Amino acid sequence: MKSQLLLLSTLFLALAGCGGGGGGDSTSSNAATQANGTPGASSSTAAGNSATGGTATVKGAGNAIATLSCTSPAISAGSGSATLSADTPSTDGTRIFAAGSTFQLAFTTNVPNADTLNWAVTDTVGRVAASGSTAVPNGSKTITLNCTSTLAGYFAATGTLAQNGGQLPQAGTRPVGIATFGVAPDLSGVIPAVTYARQEQHRFGMQGANDNGPLLASLGISSTIDDRQLSTMEPNGQNTFNPSGNNLDPFYKTGNVMRLIRLDGIPAWASSTGAFQDDSSVPANLSYYQNYMSRVGTESNAIRTAYFPTQSANYYQVTWEPNQFWTDTDANFIALYQSAYQGIHSTDPHAVVMGPTDAFPSLTTTRLKRLAPLGFGQYIDAVATHGYYDAGTSPAHPPERYDSDPSTASGSLRGQMRDLRAEMAADYRPGMKLFSTEAGISYDLGTSYGPNYPTANVLYAQAAVAARMHIITLGEGADQTYVFYGADYPGEVGYGTFFDLNDAQGAFGATNLSPKPVAMAISAMTHTLDGTTTLGPVNGTPTGVYAYAFQQVGNGAVITALWAHNNTVWNASAGFSSTYGVSYSLTVDAPGTSGTVKVLDMMGNATSANYSNGTLTLNLTESPVYVVSNNASVARANATVPVGYVGM
Repeated sequence: MKSQLLLLSTLFLALAGCGGGGGGDSTSSNAATQANGTPGASSSTAAGNSATGGTATVKGAGNAIATLSCTSPAISAGSGSATLSADTPSTDGTRIFAAGSTFQLAFTTNVPNADTLNWAVTDTVGRVAASGSTAVPNGSKTITLNCTSTLAGYFAATGTLAQNGGQLPQAGTRPVGIATFGVAPDLSGVIPAVTYARQEQHRFGMQGANDNGPLLASLGISSTIDDRQLSTMEPNGQNTFNPSGNNLDPFYKTGNVMRLIRLDGIPAWASSTGAFQDDSSVPANLSYYQNYMSRVGTESNAIRTAYFPTQSANYYQVTWEPNQFWTDTDANFIALYQSAYQGIHSTDPHAVVMGPTDAFPSLTTTRLKRLAPLGFGQYIDAVATHGYYDAGTSPAHPPERYDSDPSTASGSLRGQMRDLRAEMAADYRPGMKLFSTEAGISYDLGTSYGPNYPTANVLYAQAAVAARMHIITLGEGADQTYVFYGADYPGEVGYGTFFDLNDAQGAFGATNLSPKPVAMAISAMTHTLDGTTTLGPVNGTPTGVYAYAFQQVGNGAVITALWAHNNTVWNASAGFSSTYGVSYSLTVDAPGTSGTVKVLDMMGNATSANYSNGTLTLNLTESPVYVVSNNASVARANATVPVGYVGM
């Protein structure tokens, strides 16, 4: 699970005072105004209330491109005792549907007298996508609408009864008033297909959802974390892990989702402190630890050969946030890595041993710098970090909030990633890979799950900030980035990309889920940027404008991710400013040329946009957009590759 970042709260006290917000209530119009502004994109109209439902149409460059519609309702006997409830059940458990497929929106009512159900479906920013009014008889009834959508993204169904009132009940960590579902983007005609020479050219992993293949596929996730800690495989005594045994989770045997092999954690019997899952000090017997790692290497090499033949290497992460757990000496830290490195490499000729995986890129940089003179670079093949950048990554703590002031810019995610890449280039082997193996966005600090929290604006803000965080991480030189977490869990509020519909405080391993906006923003981001290499930040952007260029492997299409952020217009109670927008001209082609490119909104809805004299004019907001173009030489000339980055 995620480490307690609050323990690091002293790290940026000197940077306090930068603007923040996003944690309070707002009307949907704040977010809706915010999201409009991509060229020709994202204005919607609803067909109005009727018994037959409605259709939302997104306009792009004058052409209708996507709709959501629901048919006339069918009424049948119900079994619920609640006055009103709703669901969009899916056979795979995700409540995410393929674009163009038919799915059911089912309201259950139980009223003493005949009534009228008024229902609606709204998108991430509160725009009505479909709505209707339906007469319902008394008693327990189910009103089922067959819906279909080519409009991608997150949706919330709402309902109320004209006579009996009410609203949809709270379900686990999902607040009252909504039943949520998602529609995955269909980018087959927008993003060219990629041919992967190596499986690890996929760029997105996840922690917290190992055993739901449909969920990971919907989110565009290609790698998860597979525990091979000594404390996991030999919790009670030595020589109990057989590398030739059937130890692999069947989930991995499809070969669709790769393994990041996690190695931290010492059992009590092998710990020098006697603690279980010990990450504080070197194991009592380093020779045995090296022997264990050789067995892990044997198993992993066999697994890769059998199930991941196009994956060129196995990736091993030795420690986990040592900034929080490690209390031993630097010399022993290096001794731990030496044992792991030599053990794994003795049996796995394709091993990539990674570390040190501190919680922030800045903390990883500090450790690398301190350990370099001690020879740490001999015992890592690549660098791993976690991608948290602040003492509480939340809508009120966006990754860019320190960028506008040069005196604090090194504390932003962008600044931390640049410092990390620079340290790798200065003191470690050329061309080393960089993985960010955990990063997520919570709700704001001090909040809690409840019937009226999170608000719609908090959910929207979480989605926008999470997408931007991962784009910055890749754009500043990470080869892969890992999303955190699957569903909401107790203790750290809101990190889930899905609601847990059973437990009001969330539960580890939850299986009854519905998506948040962040899930669908992640889905759009992964399906757009997967299979790319990083060209880097676009040169010459004004303060508050962020633009990162990528190119599909095999000299494919150019994809530029862009947004704007300015703390001075951040409203602490309403979140993102309802009026903030920045006009920006992106160079997409040679001077004197004109043509058309595709622009995708944060949820993956594509529009066509015309450019002239080689430039495309965009109105950027807090929501990232993606521009798909073809002139790679222009994109390369206008971007700066991160220091030391060579790609996968």
